[in-house]
Amino acid sequence: MSKKDSVSRRDFVRSSALVAAALATPSKVFALPPTPLSANAPVRLGLASYTFRNFNRAQLIGFMKQLNVFALNAKDVKDHLPVDPQEESAAFADYAAAGIMLHAAGTIYFPKDEDADIRTKFEYCKQARIGVIVAGDPAPETLPRIEKFVKEYDIRIAIHNHGPEDKIWRSPLDVLKAVKEMDPRMGCCIDVGHAARAGADVVQAIHETGPRLFNIHMKDLTNFESKESQVAVGDGVVPVRKMFEALIATKYQGFVDLEYEIHPEDPMPGVIASFAYMRGVLVGMGFAS
Repeated sequence: MSKKDSVSRRDFVRSSALVAAALATPSKVFALPPTPLSANAPVRLGLASYTFRNFNRAQLIGFMKQLNVFALNAKDVKDHLPVDPQEESAAFADYAAAGIMLHAAGTIYFPKDEDADIRTKFEYCKQARIGVIVAGDPAPETLPRIEKFVKEYDIRIAIHNHGPEDKIWRSPLDVLKAVKEMDPRMGCCIDVGHAARAGADVVQAIHETGPRLFNIHMKDLTNFESKESQVAVGDGVVPVRKMFEALIATKYQGFVDLEYEIHPEDPMPGVIASFAYMRGVLVGMGFAS
């Protein structure tokens, strides 16, 4: 396929995606959370709250209603999901009232190989009824202690890969090597952009991580060698459709959470385009949006 044909194809899918997004936008402000995995929803789309890190919780909820997205990967940024238990409870109540499901939290860091410090992270997620902790840069020697709490709390750990700058967790395959003999609730979060920059084939990584893949941070790049080349999903070179096909083939049960890190003061145009494209891809694959 020529470069011109490839661009034309993406333009076509983008146009189809915008139509799909318009059809997906509810006539009312309120909507129900996503239904469980089904034949009509093989890939569940969610949002990483870090996308709206410069906006408060009320604004975040408003944006999510506009987007018709009701699954959130929450982070302790602004007042999205505070660490203080009382404030966290208030945040949980706000999300519940808006019909938003908190399905993951992160990125959460584990700097200490100590029970007390690790327990606070699990209690934080337990209080918000969150089943997946997206873990940032835990030291390998900390993993057995973390595994102990995974068993106690029945909360999964998804270690986040951070690309070529990370000395330990460059790609999801590095994570897989470390956890493959551990409890099956020890797994990974594939950050698509970081994984691609580390030289990983993201589609292959989805197949290889399989049942240990618990979360995806979705983004797109125009150049896999440049961290600064991030664009709206569909405007870059990430093979979105092939990724979705791999997720369906491996019976992935988690969410694909958009983490749009550019234009933090005005992310909505890129966020809208990203969800429109992903929904359009799914419609093009024959699935209802």
